[in-house]
Amino acid sequence: MIHPPVVKPGEPPAGVARLAGVLRADGVGCAVIDANLEGLYFRLGHLRVGDDTWSRRAQRHLDDHLTVLRSADIGRQADRYRRAVADLGHLLDSEGRVSDVRAGLADYRDARWSPLRSRDLRRAARNPERNPYFAYYEAQLLPRVADLQPAVVGISINFLSQALCAFALIGLLRRRLGAARIVIGGGLVTSWLRGGRVPSGVDEWVEQMVEGPGEAHLLQSMGHGDRMLRECGRRLPDYNDLAAQPYLSPGFILPFSAGDGCWWRRCAFCPERAEQRPFRPLPHSLAVGQLRHLTAVTRPVLIHLLDNALSPALLKALAAHPPGAPWYGFARIGHPLDDPEACRRLAAAGCVMLKLGLESGDQGVLDRLQKGVALPTAVRVLDNLRRAGIATYVYLLFGTPAEDEAAALRTLDFVAAHATAISFLNLAIFNLPLASPDAADLTVSDFYPGDLAFYGDFVHPRGWDRAKVRRFLDRRFKRHPAVQPILRRDPPIFTSNHAPFFAAASG
Repeated sequence: MIHPPVVKPGEPPAGVARLAGVLRADGVGCAVIDANLEGLYFRLGHLRVGDDTWSRRAQRHLDDHLTVLRSADIGRQADRYRRAVADLGHLLDSEGRVSDVRAGLADYRDARWSPLRSRDLRRAARNPERNPYFAYYEAQLLPRVADLQPAVVGISINFLSQALCAFALIGLLRRRLGAARIVIGGGLVTSWLRGGRVPSGVDEWVEQMVEGPGEAHLLQSMGHGDRMLRECGRRLPDYNDLAAQPYLSPGFILPFSAGDGCWWRRCAFCPERAEQRPFRPLPHSLAVGQLRHLTAVTRPVLIHLLDNALSPALLKALAAHPPGAPWYGFARIGHPLDDPEACRRLAAAGCVMLKLGLESGDQGVLDRLQKGVALPTAVRVLDNLRRAGIATYVYLLFGTPAEDEAAALRTLDFVAAHATAISFLNLAIFNLPLASPDAADLTVSDFYPGDLAFYGDFVHPRGWDRAKVRRFLDRRFKRHPAVQPILRRDPPIFTSNHAPFFAAASG
């Protein structure tokens, strides 16, 4: 099972670890390869450095930069951290100036091919030599896979930034390991299948695309009989292949999911709701027990809870049974966070940061988006978390059909009034999910060209279009004296994945 480039190299991929745990528990031999991390180090070791001053300096300090990003006190080295991230990004990016393909620490940009077009995925498979990870695939990854002689090669594709690299690898695997079955799955593949946007013509390269959790499918494909998804979900993830890898973080970060899908599922324009993804939680006692066991085995410096939103019941279970290491994750604004004592119990149980999808500081917008959030409750939650010593990473969404400029200004006023309780901010401009039933009354047009595009442009019913939103953010929101310090705290590239380390240093 292979986790392909390009995603943030700060922690191991949870999906393939979960698959490995299920397969091995059922007696199926498997290997897990984080090609994203391995490929990054390979590229950094084979750089073609430019003649400019920045490139030469960045190359000279490469080892120091990697040490800084893996340092236990990165939060207290903010300037060195930012320099390290900028220099590494420059070195990786400079390779693409001739080929029009740029692969950084967390992104992949191709001037000619798009992961939103089936034909370009096929081109990537037919022309793997064009990919910046081709040398790594040839020299290191393919010989290792060939030695394993696998019956099945599973490739997990979760993000658009992985798609072209994944298909370049698929093309090479098909060329060199013709007998092996190639199966692809992961979040992006699931969105393709559930959204009715299946890549055309890829059956030449891939035997099967798996929708949703792939544990039961893989077991059945290996001839191990029928396994219910619920039964597979009770297996422990297996991080044995990954725990000792040199991720760019101050130690091992344990990613863990206590359930698939979202327990709320009411927000307007939500891709989860449009795809009709079911909510499949583990029993809370089982989830907490698994997490405590994994923490004892892997001894992480931080736990990343991957759930779309930690349910109130799960938060209470974590408070009652601390996992044994600092942790963070997404939570909805509301109960139990509106209780000061509950927040203190969460802090005592190791919660160091919560990500909160506020989206807007205007009550009318929140109501029209069906967020189920009352602004007085949001104020209470932010204050409770601040007093408990739990950092907040607040997400705001501008340009929704429910918003206009006056509402955006009220969001700015809200943030400014409560800036002391907001540790970090994520500012996003709304993209319209094409499959959303809430888009029926909007005039929609292409935004990202391609047969695999999930999002579209639209005529804003209040005239609050993307250009106006972007000008507002750049000229007013980001320049506000209460907002600027919050934005400066955000770790570049790694953002929320490293924010807990910076929050701990500032607290």
